[in-house]
Amino acid sequence: MADVVFFDLDGTLVDHRRAVLEAIGRIVREAPNAAAPPDELVALWWTLEGRHMREYLAGRCSFAEHHRRRLRSFLPMLGEPVPESPGLLDAWFAERYLTLFEKSWRSYPDVRPCLDALKRRSGGPRLAVLTNGDPDQQRGKLARFGLLDYFEAVLTPAELGAAKPDPDAFAAACRRMRTDPAQAVNVGDMLESDVNAAALAGLTGVWLDRGVDFVTGGPPPAADEAVLRIERLTDLPGRLPRMTA
Repeated sequence: MADVVFFDLDGTLVDHRRAVLEAIGRIVREAPNAAAPPDELVALWWTLEGRHMREYLAGRCSFAEHHRRRLRSFLPMLGEPVPESPGLLDAWFAERYLTLFEKSWRSYPDVRPCLDALKRRSGGPRLAVLTNGDPDQQRGKLARFGLLDYFEAVLTPAELGAAKPDPDAFAAACRRMRTDPAQAVNVGDMLESDVNAAALAGLTGVWLDRGVDFVTGGPPPAADEAVLRIERLTDLPGRLPRMTA
């Protein structure tokens, strides 16, 4: 039996992509001076989010600065001036976007039944979240849906000093949970960064294939037959004994 099961958060426990698209979609539809159609602006925002998030994860900017960089590229296309003050950029992000984004958060319906089933098991496994997101925001998502108490830890690059798919992130997560990688499972919707990277670090990677590619919104990637794949989190408890035998 696995000692620890790590869960990714965005795209696994909470529908991040839908929340982003709903929030920015509302903003662009209400922009009177936009320089491009709404669909193009939504796609641009999503692209900028990924680009500047990677800069943050690589340590090239702070979490707040990665928001500012996104706005400096996006606001001209929205037909709005770009404030010079970092404080004004932060205020735009908080007041115009973050409020809508947080209202759009949704937890997937298979999350709680899966966690309840795992918690009912005598002797474990212990549960933790392993996410590349901001610590406060990620804990806020879990608290919103009453999920925080299921997990012994919420581990982010701020605590670990590394981000997925870096093997050091998985190794540090295992140390924090006082477990051996061989006795740990990592579950996530990203085939490369959650599953293949976890396997390279010595964990068992489980791919939650929700039928859509998180980045592109298109069909999911093709996986090797050896990849442990589930379509719903409720499939996970029944698969764990075979994975870790």
